[in-house]
Amino acid sequence: MPSRPPRASAPLAAIDIGSNSFRLEIGQLQHGRYRRIAYLKDTVRLGAGLDDDGYLTEEAAQRGLACLRRFAERLQGFEAAQVRAVATQTLREARNRNAFLVRAEAALGFPIEVVSGREEARLIYAGVAHLQPSDDPRLVIDIGGRSTEMILGSGTTPRVAESFKVGSVSLSMRWFGDGRLTEEAFRQAQVAAGAELEEALEPFAPRHWREALGSSGTSGAVSQILAAAGVSDGRITPEGLRWCIAQCLAAGHVERLDLPSLAADRKPIIAGGLSLLYTLVTHFGIEALQPAKGALRQGVIVDLHERHAALRSRAGGGDVRHASVAELQARFDVDRAQAARVRAIATTLFAAARPEADDEALRELGWACDLHEIGLMVSHHDHHRHSAYLMSHVDAAGFSQSQQRRIADLVLGQRGGLRKIEAQLAGELFAWQVLALRLAAIKCHARGPVRSDALRLARSGRHAVLGFDGAWAATHPRTLHLLREEADGWQKLESPRLALAQDA
Repeated sequence: MPSRPPRASAPLAAIDIGSNSFRLEIGQLQHGRYRRIAYLKDTVRLGAGLDDDGYLTEEAAQRGLACLRRFAERLQGFEAAQVRAVATQTLREARNRNAFLVRAEAALGFPIEVVSGREEARLIYAGVAHLQPSDDPRLVIDIGGRSTEMILGSGTTPRVAESFKVGSVSLSMRWFGDGRLTEEAFRQAQVAAGAELEEALEPFAPRHWREALGSSGTSGAVSQILAAAGVSDGRITPEGLRWCIAQCLAAGHVERLDLPSLAADRKPIIAGGLSLLYTLVTHFGIEALQPAKGALRQGVIVDLHERHAALRSRAGGGDVRHASVAELQARFDVDRAQAARVRAIATTLFAAARPEADDEALRELGWACDLHEIGLMVSHHDHHRHSAYLMSHVDAAGFSQSQQRRIADLVLGQRGGLRKIEAQLAGELFAWQVLALRLAAIKCHARGPVRSDALRLARSGRHAVLGFDGAWAATHPRTLHLLREEADGWQKLESPRLALAQDA
């Protein structure tokens, strides 16, 4: 994200790289109101392209890349700060996702973030809450191609958000893959769905909510079927779902299915979606599931808008990531005074050496400083490795999996040999972030008050020069010893190499 956010009235774009469909939404938020400017959808069926070993097939990859190229044409003229692309369950699962993401980002022309299931759920709720506001306790359900998200919340605040690895595509492929629609297949699909959702029965029980909303494709498609057939006014009820399943059984095969308003591209996955919906409404006591107006893509735009607003105000209060970092510090009993010292030194050094770097790079370095010692909760030995592992795997609202891994790599590089992050050091900006963090950790190693101006980091061509005055060095021989060892370690790299320069 560039340092300067777009103007408050600028349109924002969200790309939802889903397991069944890819969607591009362009919208505008002004005075709290959301206005859609454009919407494009392509049924890519990426989730159906995972082979038995968990690899995304080339055929599926090509479908996705072709769609992203079409989206790129529509996004001509958009700045990077106006666009956010998120990928969900299929790319969470794909073992070759990194290779696909390189090609996908080249096709789209913008970075793509893989978000965790809980982060996906949070963004879904943000979209629903903004487009369909209510202070009543509500349950929001979003059935995707390979995952289902369930969220409890009220107003704009989600209280419980979970993601389950079952969706309309995955169920349809497993139990209706040959196109036949039988009672046994529906029964087995419902049992499989129930097994996946069983752990949610207590946290999402009816006593926790007053209304239930169904977001996104499957719920919307079934709602339209029921309304078009006159079975209901669009509400999804157990009776309505039994009627839909009966129509499927009467047809006997997907090719003979003739449900009103059902799009042709949804026919192959409707049986899995109906099985999952019927399991949800019966197991969770949902008498009527209302179709929701918002979804993941609107939530992404709302979240992006709030990040920009926080940047404009310089307060940071609108960016949920700051609250997540504070919560993680509390959870892992971080020494906040030490984290603050390291942050102050590291960000000052980095900003001085790389003043052209964008705000997001500076924020990521700051968050790495805030959380670089969370691994101490596990063990003092190799705590940087524990910290990196935790940062890679913990649920942190607002962060994508991609961003968490970048921060985890920074945390991993805070101490010890550099070989463990050698591949990441090929990224010039990352190398300077790591250097700043390591120097700050050395400067603050005594865990007491430090002079913030004692060290000065500058860039000389591709290399780094760390300056300090002789009087400070004379009173801090142990720190100087550690800095000399650090400079020796960086000499083994092509760039940046680190040189120490003591003032005369």
